[in-house]
Amino acid sequence: MIDIIELDNKSIKEIVKSLKKRNNTADVRRNVEDIIEDIKENGNKALREYTLKFDKADLKDFLVSEEEINNAYNKCDKSILEILEESKNNITKYHEKQKKTGYLYQKELGIYMGQRIIPVESTGVYVPGGKAAYPSSVLMNVIPAKVAGVKEIIIATPPNSDGEVNQNILVAAKICGVNKVYKIGGAQAIAALAFGTESINPVDMIVGPGNAYVAEAKRQVYGIVGIDMVAGPSEILVIAENDANPRYIAADMMSQAEHDELASSILLTTSKELALNVKKEISIQIKNLSRKEIIEKSLSDYGKIIVCNDIDECIKLTNLIAPEHLEILLENPLDYLDEIKNAGSVFLGSYTPEPIGDYFGGTNHVLPTSGTAKFSSPLSVDTFVKKSSFLSYSKRALYRDGNKIIKFANEEGLTAHANSVKVRLDNEEN
Repeated sequence: MIDIIELDNKSIKEIVKSLKKRNNTADVRRNVEDIIEDIKENGNKALREYTLKFDKADLKDFLVSEEEINNAYNKCDKSILEILEESKNNITKYHEKQKKTGYLYQKELGIYMGQRIIPVESTGVYVPGGKAAYPSSVLMNVIPAKVAGVKEIIIATPPNSDGEVNQNILVAAKICGVNKVYKIGGAQAIAALAFGTESINPVDMIVGPGNAYVAEAKRQVYGIVGIDMVAGPSEILVIAENDANPRYIAADMMSQAEHDELASSILLTTSKELALNVKKEISIQIKNLSRKEIIEKSLSDYGKIIVCNDIDECIKLTNLIAPEHLEILLENPLDYLDEIKNAGSVFLGSYTPEPIGDYFGGTNHVLPTSGTAKFSSPLSVDTFVKKSSFLSYSKRALYRDGNKIIKFANEEGLTAHANSVKVRLDNEEN
């Protein structure tokens, strides 16, 4: 089911290469291009046709009514409501720490300059529906936008064949204060959010997870709107020594493998004994899991147990892979945190399994995948804000610096730039 590998240079290259193979979207690119063009040209008509084709729902109106949302909320189990509310509070408190303020920098001769932090006006949040319906995605995507100060937050989520939206998604939307929910899914939903239709206003930013079509659509509309990231299949990497509990590691690896047959679960350890025990535990625990077939396929194709020579080698390989989720199951795990340069989110210690971050702990579960943690970050308040600079020169300041600026502009051959300053200096001299 899952291979145990003795680490060498060749296997390092093979491991990284195999993980990169998971995100080939060439086969869906053209289909997504066609869908986007159709939505741009035909608006609601095309959106209805795609909703009927892919979701088997014949809709006249895409907007979820207040009545539908309130009914879902009133029918929701009280204990689930309490969990959602507590999770919301944890996530909100974490993200409130991320808020930044602008600054004003004053210099001599009346010069001042600075930076403003401005939230985007509107955000569309894509939330998968059907079998993969995740109210946690609502919390993780909407709350940072709310904290950032985004005024208009709308959700797009596919309906079932009866034209209904997953009830827990609606409950989470109400709890988070979403402005509107639309019954639309797939690449067509991304196109509608980006370009608008007769009944849907375009947004400034699109965030949220989805299948290959959704990811490709986000890639293609980037530049028309902002996006959070183009996310690939889920990943977990665990670093552990001999005294780690193999039951915990096996369970954590399978918790990510159940997401998708393309998910990647990797254990790096210095102990061959632990490697064998984890493999044994996987075979025991998997028997009782509902998504057994998906887990088996994922672990067979992209699961690895790698025996390294020492912890330094584990950390070096971790930084090379740059995993979405990283668990450090070592004694005093905080001691190793500064050595981790590339990871989406790090979970420290045996009692911090990754699902805590998925649902409840407060950190965001929208994370860079496929090695992009080398240069990108988790979804945060920063995702939903832009920065704008400002500058003011007084007459005295321009008279002092003007000739330097003119010389600089002329050196680059931009005489109109130079002239823009020169006419002001000439006016002052006259």
